[in-house]
Amino acid sequence: MSLQKKFFSIVSQYCAINADELQGSARFREDLDFSSLDFMSFLGEIEDEFDVELEQEQVLQIRTVDEALSMISELQEA
Repeated sequence: MSLQKKFFSIVSQYCAINADELQGSARFREDLDFSSLDFMSFLGEIEDEFDVELEQEQVLQIRTVDEALSMISELQEA
C-alpha cells in the first residue's frame, strides 16, 4: 500500500469521508471536522504507523491533508 493510500485510510477513520473521496486540499478542522482531541490522536497514530516523530512546531503548521502527507514524506526521507 502506498504512503498516500495508507495515510488517507488513517485520516478517514477520524472523519465521515471515505478514503477514496478525500481531497488533499481538505482542511482538518474546517472541512473534516477534526476536534483537537481527534487531531492529537490522529498525529499519534501517524507517528506510530510511519515511524516518524513530529515536532510541536511542525504540527502547528499543518492545516491540510496534503501538508501533513508532505511532512510525513519528508521525515521518512531524512
